[in-house]
Amino acid sequence: MRDRGVHVTAQRLAIGEAVSAHPHATTDELVEAVRSRIGSISRQAVYDTLSVFVEKSLIRRIQPAGSVARYEDRVGDNHHHLVCRDCSLMFDIDCAVGETPCLAADDDHGFQIDEAEVVYWGRCPSCRMT
Repeated sequence: MRDRGVHVTAQRLAIGEAVSAHPHATTDELVEAVRSRIGSISRQAVYDTLSVFVEKSLIRRIQPAGSVARYEDRVGDNHHHLVCRDCSLMFDIDCAVGETPCLAADDDHGFQIDEAEVVYWGRCPSCRMT
């Protein structure tokens, strides 16, 4: 945190540890995880800290279409996500390697493209059984 200019507090440490322990957790899930560890913390303090962590690239905010925001500490790479349409279970998927024509824009409109965000959708094995 200090390397990114973020003041270190017990609450921020607990929030960072919760994001690490619960990849792809929602804000509500992180609030509960932090409260179980340190006791009382306001929902607003968690929202504010998550916002600072995203801004400073300490964590990544993910929000697949139709889903609430989720957070993870896997930053610095351009990985993708696999999401169950029914239960919202989410997994990290490493980028495709080799020739990936679907990830190369046919017209970049002058942009310097530095990231592609891909979400794979489907039904997980548990949801397919129901």
